[in-house]
Amino acid sequence: MRLSDILSKAPQKEFVQIDGFLVNKKGNMGQQVSLSVGNVMLNYFCSRCDDVRTFTSRGNICCVFANKQIVSIDCVMTCGCGTSVQVWFLVESDDDICGQTPRVRILKRSERLSDLVKINDAKYGDFSELLEKSGRANRDQLGAGAMVYLRKIFEQITLKTAKAAEISTTNVKGKRKTFKDLLKEVDNQCSIIPREFSENGYMLFSELSEIVHGEYNEELALLKYESLHRLIVGVLDNVKNNEELMNAIGSLGWNDGGESQ
Repeated sequence: MRLSDILSKAPQKEFVQIDGFLVNKKGNMGQQVSLSVGNVMLNYFCSRCDDVRTFTSRGNICCVFANKQIVSIDCVMTCGCGTSVQVWFLVESDDDICGQTPRVRILKRSERLSDLVKINDAKYGDFSELLEKSGRANRDQLGAGAMVYLRKIFEQITLKTAKAAEISTTNVKGKRKTFKDLLKEVDNQCSIIPREFSENGYMLFSELSEIVHGEYNEELALLKYESLHRLIVGVLDNVKNNEELMNAIGSLGWNDGGESQ
């Protein structure tokens, strides 16, 4: 496996062994090296093509040593139409990164997006961007920030599903229903909560809210992130896999951003 294979995937916590790409380099702080590691390929939404396209790295890929274990990598990715996006990676090794077969992982990945290049939203529409922002906050060790985006997704998909299923968001007195009551009604009618967690759907929202409002410290928020993220993705998948519901949501506009409460 080459470095380009790792850079072409979503950042993972686990270290992966790859072919050496900095063998015999000194690894001094600030040392700059041109790399020959193959093409990096990532999917983004290209506004010019009005579709999700694979952007490929062009020209030299360069890295700068932070130390013997961490390097910063910059590359320019382009669509077939010529639209480009700048992407930056921070790559870490669990030992000397200049070894013959280093084990590495992506600590951070950041893109300079624009009106022409956006996050790939093919799977979850605008919710894909919120998921990506949540993942970035988590990778940047911002636990509460990551939870803000997860809670926003939960609120918006519940409201959007309620509208699609023609479930009123107000009570008999004309006041807005509490999120707890609305979620219960939506889940009873549309089964949006993963089956394994259906009895505790509001507990998911409460957990996210407690973290957002400072009831937990950052370290605990980061520890809980993966589990809470999987549950939110489970909600999105349940809605997306319900063809009748998706047709109704589609008529409302999956990508119109929803509302918050």
